[in-house]
Amino acid sequence: MTDTSARTAVDGGDESSEQSPEEARIAALVEALSKEAADYKDKHLRTLAEMENLRRRTEREVADSRVYGISNFARDIVAVADSMARGASALSAELRDNADGGLKALLDGVELTERELQKALEKHGVKKFDPLGEKFDPNLHQAMLEIPDPSRPSGSVAQVIQPGYMIGERVLRPALVGVAKGGPKAAAPQPPANDNPD
Repeated sequence: MTDTSARTAVDGGDESSEQSPEEARIAALVEALSKEAADYKDKHLRTLAEMENLRRRTEREVADSRVYGISNFARDIVAVADSMARGASALSAELRDNADGGLKALLDGVELTERELQKALEKHGVKKFDPLGEKFDPNLHQAMLEIPDPSRPSGSVAQVIQPGYMIGERVLRPALVGVAKGGPKAAAPQPPANDNPD
């Protein structure tokens, strides 16, 4: 009995101090699989984040294309609206009043068509803006000339040559404007001349 208990004590002591090759191989395999699982979890989380970002970006692009998808078409139609407005304003009020029935009907038709065209543009998010009197903003206006006008503050829009158009929150076409130079700046008061050499 002593031999068996001695063997058990020796075997038990060996197991606690050293691992068998099989146990070391299993421990290394568990460690490798744990690292691999952590890598896969990291890749999975990154993929989920990328997919969420892609979903948000796609939603934003779809919303933008709904609003701004007609920009090129709207730019072309705005040119037509400008031509209609110029045609309607080409005749003076006196000529309109003295026009015969047929010509008056034609002028009324051009004005009606221009109004309907503006309504159709507004229905699709294209809005006309007339910045007369506003402060010049290079993001919204294109300066064509400077107008010396002492009655207006310097840097304000004194004349609108062509109105601008917005589509949603973006500028479809900037307004062509004349910017006021403003009145002359008040000269700084000169100190009185000192004639006394003291």
